[in-house]
Amino acid sequence: MCGRMNIDTKLCPIISEFFGINFTAPNNDNLSPGQTVSTIIKNDGNLQQLDAGWGIKPDWSKSLLINAQSETVITKPTFRDAIKVNRCLIPCSGWYEWRTENGKKQKYLFSNSNDEPFLMAGIWYQSSTPQLVTLTAASNEKCGVYHKRMPVIILPQNSELWFQSSVEQLVPLFDAIDGNTIDIKAA
Repeated sequence: MCGRMNIDTKLCPIISEFFGINFTAPNNDNLSPGQTVSTIIKNDGNLQQLDAGWGIKPDWSKSLLINAQSETVITKPTFRDAIKVNRCLIPCSGWYEWRTENGKKQKYLFSNSNDEPFLMAGIWYQSSTPQLVTLTAASNEKCGVYHKRMPVIILPQNSELWFQSSVEQLVPLFDAIDGNTIDIKAA
């Protein structure tokens, strides 16, 4: 995943109604690493909004880490504690990938074919300002034409499972969603 999201405020009432919280997020059609992302967490049994910076910078890293691979998130020391207790969902209108065509970079928006928000899987870290990384999986066939990785998308009906399950029970949620649910348009 390239590291750009699309956030449209039209998703806020949908998310608010579905989760029973007052979810707000500013419009940002090019949300990039280092910027603040509005997320949903479960804290003391209650769903709530948490705004967090996209990316972490561990002491050993020379750059900001924005993604964790779902295949290793449970075992890598940087992520294994956070995936156990600090899971979040990142509502977004879509994400972007670029592909070189005729010698030029072309930007593509990946959005939900039902015009509903996606719920990206993430893990967050408590610090003076909360921070998060998104989870990625190997791309499905449709998205693989543009990039080898894509975000892990949690379907709304699996949101409680995402927040409540043991890490071992999460593994089936890490599979790429069906490509038929994704629209891809030049941006």
